[in-house]
Amino acid sequence: MTSASSEGPGRPVVLGVDALDTGSMPTAWAADEAARRRLPLRLVHAVPSLYHEFRHFEAGRYQDALREQGERELGRAATMARERHPGLEVTTLVAKAAPAPALCRASRDAALVVLGSRRLGRVEEALSAYSVAVPVSAQAHCPVVVVREPEHTTQDPPYVVLGVDGSPSSGPAVDFAFQYADERRAALRVLWVRQRPQVGDPDDPATGQLLRRMLSESTAGRPEHHPDVTVTHELVHGHPVEELARAAEHALAVVVGRRGNGGFTGMRLGSVPHGLLRRSHCPVVTVPAPPR
Repeated sequence: MTSASSEGPGRPVVLGVDALDTGSMPTAWAADEAARRRLPLRLVHAVPSLYHEFRHFEAGRYQDALREQGERELGRAATMARERHPGLEVTTLVAKAAPAPALCRASRDAALVVLGSRRLGRVEEALSAYSVAVPVSAQAHCPVVVVREPEHTTQDPPYVVLGVDGSPSSGPAVDFAFQYADERRAALRVLWVRQRPQVGDPDDPATGQLLRRMLSESTAGRPEHHPDVTVTHELVHGHPVEELARAAEHALAVVVGRRGNGGFTGMRLGSVPHGLLRRSHCPVVTVPAPPR
């Protein structure tokens, strides 16, 4: 099972705390995860600089008000986390920066970053200063979990969905998904979603056989380290976002890998994790590829 050593000694679970009410679910989820991993919980609230939008005196007063509001929200979240898990180490930080850069900076020393969702539209996600989930998922140095809805624990047995595509970026996501499922005594459904080609025979048996072999190889070596996790491999046809979201409809979470590092606009997050952030109804975990 997981211990702090598997993520580095004492690396915290970082929770982004919003001044706007995005609900208590992300706080509860982050506190539960920190307690499960025996890691500290760090609550981060960001207060961006406003000097370019206000005169110096007005900016100072307004920023003080924002800081006070942020400290109140941090206090509420810290109280909830400690009441939920007495003995959990909880620290708070008010960062003087825009939310996405502040959380990406915090991710350098974190085991995990947890975020809520403001359910912004597609244009707002790309252009709004309030966009956090997409740019942090695209740029963070550690896995990012976006909690829009709670884990679906009523399914028996519970299960986790993992999307793979044979790329090197899938490797860390596979490791994370096995650990996640093992901690929750859940099954793991590994999906490779095959889009129908523009040309050629989509039902070519040789291609199907090759993909099934690659799908099986994508998890090689992991079951031996997680013998209690029941694993199924599924090769399905369709759009990756739609098929993964459908498979994860009653899942604890859906886990996908991220290729490279995107800009803060999130435009390089990748179409599958980006789409799942909008489409999925369970927590979405985006796992970065290892640095080159």
